[in-house]
Amino acid sequence: MPVVKEIFEWQYANEKYLKNLRPLARVGLIYSQQSAWFYGGDEAREKIDEPALGFYEALVEARIPFEMVHDRCLDEEHIAPFRTLILPNIAALSDDQCARLRGFVERGGGLVATYETSLYDEWGVHRKDFGLASLFGATYAGKVENNMLNSYMSLEQDLSTNSMHPLLRGFSDSGRIINAVNQVDVTPADAGQFTPLRIVPSYPDLPMESVFTRPGATHRPGVYMQRVGNGRVVYFPGDIDRTFWQVLSTDHGKLLRNTVEWATNEASPVTVEGKGILDVALWEQKNSMTLHLVNLTNPMMMKGPVREIIPVAGQRISLQIPAGRRVSRVHLLVASRDVPYRTEHDTIFLETPPIGLHEVVAVDFSA
Repeated sequence: MPVVKEIFEWQYANEKYLKNLRPLARVGLIYSQQSAWFYGGDEAREKIDEPALGFYEALVEARIPFEMVHDRCLDEEHIAPFRTLILPNIAALSDDQCARLRGFVERGGGLVATYETSLYDEWGVHRKDFGLASLFGATYAGKVENNMLNSYMSLEQDLSTNSMHPLLRGFSDSGRIINAVNQVDVTPADAGQFTPLRIVPSYPDLPMESVFTRPGATHRPGVYMQRVGNGRVVYFPGDIDRTFWQVLSTDHGKLLRNTVEWATNEASPVTVEGKGILDVALWEQKNSMTLHLVNLTNPMMMKGPVREIIPVAGQRISLQIPAGRRVSRVHLLVASRDVPYRTEHDTIFLETPPIGLHEVVAVDFSA
């Protein structure tokens, strides 16, 4: 099996760059086995896995470095490295887990949540209200709408600033987009608060003479955003993440990307520009840091059995260097050569050659 020999030889040659001390990603994607067991049950694939896969897809497409975070690891030590935590329909959360998430936001963290997040306790028992209602800026109104027909969200301009909210970056040519499939009915804590998305009430898809928007219907908020303490919170009452995974609408991908960026509210530690789809991961070792670029440009990218590697053109990279570190060398572990770079303040800039399966940018630090 030549491929196994090749993998082990490459790993042996680059072992010191694989002894990771910590990830440098600032975004954490929460996954929850207790939600799958006690809330999802036989429907765990639809209720838990697909929302997570939707955000996973959106983050990869946006080239945002992220790490998976287990819901049993929400103590301050584990989540302190992250600026933003994403809860893709993490429905079953204990009071203690909710308190830890509130503390994270109050200390300056960002939080993005969808659908029935925190509406159940850790055993899957339905609460009267969200455990995180104070963060969401909305309370549970007593019902969930499923399989809505002809449901859309209108994009709203902020009349106080005469501009579009950052959540709508890239939507200048749109007046409305597809809504989620399922929706929790909620009551806003502040009915007068501006929201950039409003839900167009659903209407029948047949017969044809009934397919029209009903006049006079109330357009409820499609997203709730607020600042809590030093942090930012975004809550979608719909399963927009699961819907994205189901239909892969570009609009939903852009919306999820914009949401994470607004909640994070800081410059990314790395930007990678160029053609193709790359999974981007960033790690620090004792005397180095590594940027992993995995080429997923393939119609089978989320299926597993990739049958052909489709190389992508070189990528333009800006990489923030951790405080107190001084760069001595930048080289490519797959191409096995140094790469030229320039430095501005605490950031280096470089370009990679074309990438086949993957590339690793290794940045050595002075002792």
